[in-house]
Order: sequence, then structure tokens, then C-alpha cells
Amino acid sequence: MASPGKKKDSLPVLTNSKARHKFALGEKYEAGIVLSGTEVKSIRAGKAQISESYAKIIREELFLCNAHIAEYEYGGEENHLPQQPRKLLLKRRELNRLKNDVEAAGKTIVPTKLYFKGSLIKCELAVGVGKNHRDKRQDLKKRVAQREADQALKNAIKR
Repeated sequence: MASPGKKKDSLPVLTNSKARHKFALGEKYEAGIVLSGTEVKSIRAGKAQISESYAKIIREELFLCNAHIAEYEYGGEENHLPQQPRKLLLKRRELNRLKNDVEAAGKTIVPTKLYFKGSLIKCELAVGVGKNHRDKRQDLKKRVAQREADQALKNAIKR
């Protein structure tokens, strides 16, 4: 018999598919996110997008900027603004490490995932360095070569 409660598959996991293409990602962090009730309901409905978003340190606090969480359909007057900055919650030590990486090496804080952990919504952040056009082409060549090798191996096994 199935366990009571919600299934893990029923809750959406929002990923930033452009992050791996645009950035060479390094160290990852898990941050909590401060949301209102209508924002949570909208994310549960899968009406959010983080593909063009980024994290920014403002006055010793970390904020998620340019993330689009659609207005909740039944929100009424208490609805939220779709693209307002949202505060991210990290431990002070992690925040200082992020701040030092961004200031010293010119890196960017990129959100890669927005997911549910129990009843809370978490944001996975990665420290990334922007890729240039040459790096993107090399990654594409590697993927094509890997795909061809996998296909050749699959065909060899069938015979």
C-alpha cells in the first residue's frame, strides 16, 4: 500500500536549463526562499520560471532577482508582483564565502533549481563563470561525440 500524503512526483521541480549552457558551474549551495502564500501556491501549480534569473548580494543579504512567479489565479487583492526580488536565506558563513567569490574572481551566482523539500521551497544556487562562444562550441562537440559513441555501442550490442 502507498504511504499517505503527497507523492514526491506530484510537486514540480523548476530547473534553469540555460545555466549549464551559459556558465561553467562550480560550488553549489542550498538556500531557503522567503515567499508569500500566493507565491507558494503558484509554484505548486508549476507557474514559475527561473531561466533568466540571478542572485545578487544587496546590503549583506542575498536576493533572487528576475525570477518570474505568475500571479495566483485566485489570489484576489493579496496577490504578489510577478518579478519582485525575493530574499534567499543562507548561513552567514556561506553568504560570506559567496560574497568573496563574486567580488574576487568576478563570478556570478546562478539559481539552478527551485524545488520542494518537505513543505519548504528551496533554491539551489551555483557559483558560475560565464562561458564564451568557443567554450560553448567545445561542449557541443563533446555532447555530439558522446551521443555517437553511445549509439555505436548500442548498435554493437544489438548485433
